[in-house]
Amino acid sequence: MTRVSVMVVDVQMPTGKKDMTLSHLKGPQTLHFSLVQSYLIMEVTNVGDKEDGKIWHRKPTPRRSVLVTVVRTAQQAKTVRFLQVAFDTTGCVFLAGDHHGNIYAFDMSTNRFRLVQKTGQACTALAFNLRRTTEFLVALADYTIKCFDKDTKQLVSWMRGHEGAVSSISVHSSGRYAISTSADTAQLWDLDTFQRKRKLNIRQSVGIQKVFFLPLSNTILSCFSDDSIFAWESDTLFCKYQLPVPDCGPRISYKAFAVTRDGKSLAAGGRSNLLHMWSLDSQQLVRVIQMPSQVRTVRQLEFLPGSFDGGASQILGVLSQDGVMRFINIHTCKLLFHLGSVDDAVTTVAVGPNGRYLAAIMDNGSINIYSIQSLTQELNKPPLSQVAVISVGEADQDLSNIKMKVRSQVVQRPNKSSSRQAQVKILRPPAGSSAEDKENELPAGLNKKRLVSLLKAFGEYPAKYRMFVWRSLLCLPENHAAYSSLTDKGLHPAFLTLQEKYPIKNHKLQRGLQRVLSALAHWAAIFGEVEYLPLVAFPFVKLFQNNPMLCFEVVATLLVNWCQHWFEYFPNPPLNILSMAENVLAHHDKELLQHLVDCGVTSQLYVWPLLETLFSEVLTRDEWLKLFDNVFSNHPSFLLMACVSYIICCREPLLLCSQKKDFEYFFHHRNNLDVGAMIKEAYRLMGSTPADLQPQTMLSGFTPLTSGQYPVFHQYPAFIVEYQSRERERIRLQEVEYLRERKELSALHADFVRRQAEEKAYLAQQDLLRKAEDQRRTILAQEEEKLTEQRTKLAAMKRELKVKEFQLLDATRRRFLKQQQDLQTSQIRRLDQEISRKMDLRERETAAAVEDLEVRQMELEAQRKRLEQHLLKEQQRVGHEVEEEIQLKLREAGESHTELLRDAESNIQALEESLATAHQLGLQSDWQREVVDHLQRVGTERERGRARLERLQRQTLAEEERLADTMRDVAGREWDEVMSTRARLQEQQRPSSPAHTDGWRQMDVKTLRPTGGHPHRPASAGNHGVRTSVPAGANMLCLNSCSPSGSSSTSFSLDRGRARLDSSERELLKEIRELRLKLAARAKEASMSSSQSVHTLSQ
Repeated sequence: MTRVSVMVVDVQMPTGKKDMTLSHLKGPQTLHFSLVQSYLIMEVTNVGDKEDGKIWHRKPTPRRSVLVTVVRTAQQAKTVRFLQVAFDTTGCVFLAGDHHGNIYAFDMSTNRFRLVQKTGQACTALAFNLRRTTEFLVALADYTIKCFDKDTKQLVSWMRGHEGAVSSISVHSSGRYAISTSADTAQLWDLDTFQRKRKLNIRQSVGIQKVFFLPLSNTILSCFSDDSIFAWESDTLFCKYQLPVPDCGPRISYKAFAVTRDGKSLAAGGRSNLLHMWSLDSQQLVRVIQMPSQVRTVRQLEFLPGSFDGGASQILGVLSQDGVMRFINIHTCKLLFHLGSVDDAVTTVAVGPNGRYLAAIMDNGSINIYSIQSLTQELNKPPLSQVAVISVGEADQDLSNIKMKVRSQVVQRPNKSSSRQAQVKILRPPAGSSAEDKENELPAGLNKKRLVSLLKAFGEYPAKYRMFVWRSLLCLPENHAAYSSLTDKGLHPAFLTLQEKYPIKNHKLQRGLQRVLSALAHWAAIFGEVEYLPLVAFPFVKLFQNNPMLCFEVVATLLVNWCQHWFEYFPNPPLNILSMAENVLAHHDKELLQHLVDCGVTSQLYVWPLLETLFSEVLTRDEWLKLFDNVFSNHPSFLLMACVSYIICCREPLLLCSQKKDFEYFFHHRNNLDVGAMIKEAYRLMGSTPADLQPQTMLSGFTPLTSGQYPVFHQYPAFIVEYQSRERERIRLQEVEYLRERKELSALHADFVRRQAEEKAYLAQQDLLRKAEDQRRTILAQEEEKLTEQRTKLAAMKRELKVKEFQLLDATRRRFLKQQQDLQTSQIRRLDQEISRKMDLRERETAAAVEDLEVRQMELEAQRKRLEQHLLKEQQRVGHEVEEEIQLKLREAGESHTELLRDAESNIQALEESLATAHQLGLQSDWQREVVDHLQRVGTERERGRARLERLQRQTLAEEERLADTMRDVAGREWDEVMSTRARLQEQQRPSSPAHTDGWRQMDVKTLRPTGGHPHRPASAGNHGVRTSVPAGANMLCLNSCSPSGSSSTSFSLDRGRARLDSSERELLKEIRELRLKLAARAKEASMSSSQSVHTLSQ
């Protein structure tokens, strides 16, 4: 165990800040965790290629600091390094991303880990504290940020905009906003819409170090490479304040930052062993902490949250360039413990918000999971008992010259290996699968035949898994690179004015539709000319508005498969497709077709509106989703059958229509229709239509989009599209030229009109100026005459005002003097009342204390009497016992003598009687001698007890006399001070107010009236002591004196009550001392308050 100690030094800086230095470690204040012991007991878990499993197989003991070490080895025992870790809001689950792009979720509460995503490239930052707890953000090596769902493993959104690697992602405490930071820019994202709200651009000479949200607030801190730190309001981006750059000491070049959970303190470090502690409330540098000399660069700072610190974290972890993370107390500047060693350096650290776990990525690519409770268990022990000694005269001792340094071992990090190898996992189907099973197998592990049977049973797919099923049915390749190349071309010219033709209130939906349509137009030129393409794509854009790439691939798959032969007659509707639907309708309902022909309605009116809008105008959202569940699960010809089925199901209202405009309205608006019955009718039509009329024989089967690059789409008349493109470009150029000429002509006309108006205005203005000049001259002469008269009146008014002003000033001065006199008089009266009140209060307190002493004296007297009575009773009991014993002996002697007389012979009876009488007289004399000796001893002991009590009484009386003298001296000094102060005040007030002086004299005469030949003093000081309250004629019995009621002839022993008397005397002396201290303290407080009042009055 390394013995360490720390001293803190306060150094006065020019700006008034504190400089605190970690001093030399010599005492047992730092916890050193032995790496040998940690590795002997820790458990290693190899993730390998497993997608889920247990984190540890044996429950860790509570005292283990390293709970488990997580490693991942790929093929040929190669280690895959972990790069980033991030905790969720609960602090029990964290994500870890490795070099191959695999993201793992480790749940410490359930002891399980799970592979949640395979991104295919290394991650540079992670964030797992979003509002939707199952979603997380990951920044990848291609400078993009993606949002995934860890439960469904789906891509929620894809955010682009950075031109460099994203170094950090900070999420707002509400989970609605996020800030991503790279070396050249910082961007604010809305996590509800996944759109960029703001972007921070800077000069190339000043780089961004970090931009992050403060906890529990809407403030954003931006830290730059020139050590400047700004605070912004996240809603308005208004600059709230800027932290001043320290102008003294070496430049730190901030690289690492940490904020406490309450958002009030900021720790910053960089290329130095100094740490700056900023107070964000006062925007001042409050402390500078110097780390040991082995620390040359600070790479990361993390605060350890405490359970009862209210968010003001006190323990700060400092990760330096040597791979050792040292944890210090920022208030006491003590080095508490450290993580890492020479053989196992720490690369990065993440701390759980609940303060239970700490995940550290080591230099070898593994993850060490620490228990913070085990690391800090020695710190949570109660401190040892301490004795504080108050010393006088040493409060100004200067400690600024005490400075000590931290000494610790230099930890060297091993060289990092630059070898990186990606791992590719290929999924192969079972060897024994048949051709039909292969056809029905889908990429996500689903089976198309089972999905169709499920669809026919329930009529639709579950809403929760519909998008997932569609992606599997359509076999979407998710060609990110190919889609990026299409979107990078920007908006297509054909859709720049899309909002004018198709106005949408939701701007996000409008932009999403423009992006998808532009990507389709860049993919195939025909889609830039198709006018109904927005109607086809809009329903899918609304469904996939958070994932534009999937939307593009769904629409592209729909155009390739379900829109076959649509563009062969471009720009006309697909007559061949419409004729197929018309033939099917003619076969199944000739009457309805004949009615449509009689009304002059062709297939372009009753089939084409359904196809070009994909039923989005005639069906609700739920009905449309239910229909396309069946469309995507069947052959592309099912869409035509659905059109015919819709017409047949609406047979009755169509037969009632006769006008062409009625048919147009019917096929462009919603109608009362059972979608389930329509879908069943479509399935019936597919099964009952003859082969020669079956569209399935004329349309090819489903063909998914190719992976990597999208297929070439050329099923359209290229010459028409190219001609229309050339014509559109020509028209656009002519419009531009026309607009330019029109703009020039408008500018010339506006200039001519402006010049003409200016000339007319100038002539009119000149006429008005001449007329106005004549009028003003006349008015000026009149005004001069009026001004002269007014000046005369004004001079007279000034004289009157001056006189009134002097009168008012004199009256005001008199009122002010009178007010000041009244104020001083009232102040003196209040001070006098305050002095009298305090003197009365002090007298009452002293009288109460004296009464308490008298009560205590009476209690002791009563105890003494009870003790004397007890001793007297004890002596009487002993005397009775002695007398009874003597009588017993006498009776025994008489009985023995009687027996001897009866047994003696008669001839010697006289002799025996004389002998018995002599023996009885001898026994009586012996007993009397013993009783006398005993009574003499008892009297001697009683005399000694009386002498001891008299000595204790004399000592008590001496202590009481000293206490009374002290109280009299204190009261006398206070009274002298009060009298001297009052005399000075009388001398000061005598010249100004004689009447007031007479009042003071009368008051002094009343106050100084002699009482018993002495000046009046407080009762607690002169007239009352400890024993003065006892009346002179009272016959007080004291245990310390000889009792007057006791008889000199009465003898009893005091040995039995000696211990009780001694304890009573000790308690009495203790109470007397405590009372003496209280009286002295009260007298001192009263003296100080009276002196302060007199000083205030004198001022």
